[in-house]
Amino acid sequence: HLVESGGGLVQPGGSLRLSCIASGFNFSARVMGWARQAPGKRLEWVGHVYRDSTTYYSESVRGRFTISRDNAKNMLYLQMDSLKSEDTGVYYCAPETDAGNSRPGDYWGQGTQVTVSS
Repeated sequence: HLVESGGGLVQPGGSLRLSCIASGFNFSARVMGWARQAPGKRLEWVGHVYRDSTTYYSESVRGRFTISRDNAKNMLYLQMDSLKSEDTGVYYCAPETDAGNSRPGDYWGQGTQVTVSS
């Protein structure tokens, strides 16, 4: 079970921090990440964090987004800085094994809406 929060409306250049709480599986053993879906577009994998906290990011967000995790709390985070209008979309947390999905998985959460607009 995955529940995302922290989305909202932000101006270009602004920042947001998304959170995801996981339950029902061994969170600390999984590589976890974030995906996003803009209106009318395919699901895009944003990046993920390994069990040792090393990270991978897609080229579109590298240098602006930071993924972190707190295994003691079963929490995943996405710090988004220097936001652009093209970052608008619904953001989901998911296991890295779903990185190739074309749409949100059946057991994913509802996601959290991020809108970047002036």
